[in-house]
Amino acid sequence: MKLQPKEIERIRKWIYRNARPLDLALWKYHIEYRSNDDVEVALAAYQNLDGGFGHALEADAWNPASTPIQTSTAIEKIESIGGLDRNHPMIQEILTYLASGKDFQGNRWENVVKENDGFPHAPWWHSATDAAERREFNPTPILTGFILKYADKKSPLYALGLSLAKELVLLHRSRETMEMHPLLNLVFLYTIVEEIGLDNEDWFKGAKQKLIQDELNLIQRDLASWDGYACLPTTFIQSPRHPLYERLKDVVEGDLKRKITGRNADGIWNLTWNWGAYPEAFAISENWWKAEIAIRNLVLLRAFDFMDE
Repeated sequence: MKLQPKEIERIRKWIYRNARPLDLALWKYHIEYRSNDDVEVALAAYQNLDGGFGHALEADAWNPASTPIQTSTAIEKIESIGGLDRNHPMIQEILTYLASGKDFQGNRWENVVKENDGFPHAPWWHSATDAAERREFNPTPILTGFILKYADKKSPLYALGLSLAKELVLLHRSRETMEMHPLLNLVFLYTIVEEIGLDNEDWFKGAKQKLIQDELNLIQRDLASWDGYACLPTTFIQSPRHPLYERLKDVVEGDLKRKITGRNADGIWNLTWNWGAYPEAFAISENWWKAEIAIRNLVLLRAFDFMDE
């Protein structure tokens, strides 16, 4: 079973009609093999003067001010297009934001900020939901990975990043169980650690093996449990090169087939969540998310040769 060209074209037309400029640029980059130039331009519109990102870049929080979560979202999108030169203005401005100490408390960047409450947002981004357990691993590992990759190695910010990386790895090793979103943050950090050649350091040894075991423990293998908000096999296994792919090949392929058959009347994918408030704002964010999910799913289907192009 493969996604057919006429269905890919149907999705493309929906994207061109409905996606915000950033997601359209990401579609062109990931699906149409265009330059990343348009992504840089569109992403810059979300960056504030302090170097951080806001303005509903993470579509569930409409706070225009810079926040750690929105900035981590920007970093993920930058890395999804292969990263940027360390001297790129966007990179340097993010480093300035991180070095400022804004929303950095208790050796972690905040998961939620009070200012979110004044704008449309999902309930999990309300300040009342703040918890130390969430803040430990979201979004600090992503921001830490960015620092390790881009900061000057002689700078105090790099020293902070290296200290945080060691602390996060040690904390991860001490945890018997992990939740999905914290673990995804650690996947990002560990990928950067490997990319920049720190994976042979003593403090990192064994961490990747622990990560893979945690992924295995979290992945839902029962098809009946995949409705709603679940940790699907492709949450972590995003290419045949993943170390768990051969072991879980059947459930991965079941997930991919379900993505092909599980589209709505428009040929794209519905969200598995809603805000329960701010209905007008959510209707807009819902379309933004649908575009992002469509891109993500087509990238996955292509990676496993489940698209007939």
